[in-house]
Amino acid sequence: MAKVAFIGLGVMGYPMAGHLQVAGHEVTVFNRTTAKAQQWQQHYGGEYAMTPAEAAKECELVFVCVGNDDDLRQVVLGDDGALGAMAAGAVLVDHTTASADVARELAAVAHQRSVSFVDAPVSGGQAGAENGVLTVMAGGEPQPFERARVVMEAYARCAELLGPVGSGQLCKMVNQICIAGVVQGLAEGMHFAQQAGLDGDKVLEVIGKGAAQSWQMDNRGATMLKDEYDFGFAVDWMRKDLGITLDEARRNGAQLPLTALVDQFYADVQRLGGSRFDTSSLKMRLPKRK
Repeated sequence: MAKVAFIGLGVMGYPMAGHLQVAGHEVTVFNRTTAKAQQWQQHYGGEYAMTPAEAAKECELVFVCVGNDDDLRQVVLGDDGALGAMAAGAVLVDHTTASADVARELAAVAHQRSVSFVDAPVSGGQAGAENGVLTVMAGGEPQPFERARVVMEAYARCAELLGPVGSGQLCKMVNQICIAGVVQGLAEGMHFAQQAGLDGDKVLEVIGKGAAQSWQMDNRGATMLKDEYDFGFAVDWMRKDLGITLDEARRNGAQLPLTALVDQFYADVQRLGGSRFDTSSLKMRLPKRK
């Protein structure tokens, strides 16, 4: 069992930190909204701190899961940031989906303090976090990753080291590229089925047994048919992720025409008022039969 901190109690971080506490680790949490940290303590036990530095003090591992690059810099490097309180030999693990550049930046600063850094974005969504079955894609050195991996088993069914710092974030970009294309294809398929007058549920049952089957089909196909989009990973966050991905592609020369197109389709969803809808809401921008 380890003494750990968890910084950021959003829809992902809240249950992830809870799994650590349930597994028997000594957990201190921090959230910018203190009431959320107090709620977490009442739910799981453990401790909460008033600053990231207070949470991170004397911890072997510090986990972070916040919104974006700027949020990450603030809780790690800002006034009362976690890194300033971490002891030499500790490991800082970032679960935020952020840029590879900020991962390398934080790793360099951490190295100056003899702290190891692992970028470790996750996939599996809110349900994966709540059920403790996330996939973690990581970048960093093998020894600190292994120290973190043993603890991450509380909420991850798979955790793999992809390479040096930044590799986890690059792998998460691949993940989002693949999801974007699959969700758009599924949205168009369900739209076509309805326009053609087919029974959408029967269509899903049949094609779900063949080559078209996917996690998105199994988990979002039926709700697409009902125009239900009030769960899962929000469009705003997907656009943030795709923006990071497209920026990286411009740097490395990758050609992502489909990803760029789907990003604009998500912008349409935002304009239609779907910023907080699930990513499967791509279907809402397709016109219905008159």
